[in-house]
Amino acid sequence: MELLLMLTYTAFCIAIFKIFKIPLTKWTVPTAALGGFVLLGVLFFAMNYNHPYAENTREYFYSTPITPDVAGTVIEVPVQANSPIKTGDVLFKLDPRPFEYDIEAFTAQLASEELNLVRTGDLYRTGAGSKRDYDLSLRAVDTLKANLRNAEFKLERSVVRASADGYVTQLFLKPGMRAVPIPLKPLMVFINKVPEEQYIGWFRQNSLLRLEEGSKAEIAFDALPGQVFAAEVLHAVPALGEGQLKPSDDLVKMPYSSLPGRVPVVMRITDPAFEAYRNRLPEGAYAQSAIYTEHAHHLAVLRKILLRMSSWMNYVFPLH
Repeated sequence: MELLLMLTYTAFCIAIFKIFKIPLTKWTVPTAALGGFVLLGVLFFAMNYNHPYAENTREYFYSTPITPDVAGTVIEVPVQANSPIKTGDVLFKLDPRPFEYDIEAFTAQLASEELNLVRTGDLYRTGAGSKRDYDLSLRAVDTLKANLRNAEFKLERSVVRASADGYVTQLFLKPGMRAVPIPLKPLMVFINKVPEEQYIGWFRQNSLLRLEEGSKAEIAFDALPGQVFAAEVLHAVPALGEGQLKPSDDLVKMPYSSLPGRVPVVMRITDPAFEAYRNRLPEGAYAQSAIYTEHAHHLAVLRKILLRMSSWMNYVFPLH
C-alpha cells in the first residue's frame, strides 16, 4: 500500500513537471520531494488509522478428523473425494463379522443363563436352593445383557457416518486397510459445510479503537484479480494467541522475540456479486481487506483506490 501511494504521487509529479514544463532545479525537485513526503505522510498515517488495512486475510473453515469408534478391516469406502455429503451418509464400513460373532455368542450365553436363572429361582423359592446361587445367576444375566448391548453398539459403529453436511478431501482410505480407534491417527479429513463463510483479517493493534462491529469493509482475493467485494465487520476476537498461558511448570517471563500480534477481525461478505465466484475459491483462500469507519470518511476513497490497485496487481505473480 505504501509503495502504491508513493508511485502514484511520483507519477503525478512527473505529469505536472511535463505538462507545465517546470524546470528541474535545486529548488523545484527538493520542494516536490519534501512536499510529497509531508503530504503522503499525513495521508498515510490518517488513512491507516481511520481505515485500517490487513494484507493478511483468509477464509477459515472447520475440519473434523474421522476416527472409528471400533477397530476393524475396511471393506467399503462409498464416498467420493470432494463430493457433497449429507448428514448420516456412509463414509466407510468395517468388516462386521467379528461383532456379529460376538452378538451370536452373547445371545446364546444369555439364553442359557436365563434358563439357569429360572431354575435357580424356582429352587430358591422352594427352599431347595440358596439365595447366593440365585444372585450369582441374576448378576450373570445382567452382565451378558450389557455385553450384548456393547456388541450391538460395536456392530452399529462398524459403519462410520458423516455427522454433518460437508465433504471429504484428499481421500486415501481404501478397502483392506486396518482401522483403529486412535485419535492421533485419523483415517480421513471431513470438511464441514457451514451456513455462511467467515473471513478473518489480521489488523494491527494501532487501529484497535477504530475496529467497530457493523463497519463496512471490502475484501480482495489473490485468486480473483481485479475483483473487490463488499463486506461487513462481525466482531473482533477479544484475545490474542501471543498472550495465551497454558498450565505448565514454567514461570511466565518476558518474551524477547515475540511479535506484538495482530487483532483477528471476523468479517462476512455481503456483496451479491460474490455468489458467482464462491465455488471457484478453495477453502482457506488468501485475501486482503480494508475496513471503512465513520472517521475521516473522505480518506476512505483513497483506501478503496489503493485496495483496487493492489487487487489488479494480483495479475502479476512470480512463476515459482
